Amino acid sequence: MATFPLDIVKRAWKRSGGRCECTRTTHGHLIPHRKVLVWANRGRSGRGCWEAHSRSELHLPTSTDCLIYCWDCHRPTFQQH
Repeated sequence: MATFPLDIVKRAWKRSGGRCECTRTTHGHLIPHRKVLVWANRGRSGRGCWEAHSRSELHLPTSTDCLIYCWDCHRPTFQQH
């Protein structure tokens, strides 16, 4: 699984304000989602868990390709692959 460099993730995190950036209407939440996340809980467990999500699915080394998704929004997109 490809990942983003830490500096890219930090820039995307700052842009997101530590909130989920998901805008998928099929996820059943407000658009944008904006769920509050916790930096230390990147991954699958804990309150405010999240993951860096690739807009292009190519994990381009840019903060515009790196979206911050809560785990509930990231998991359905991750499981499609």
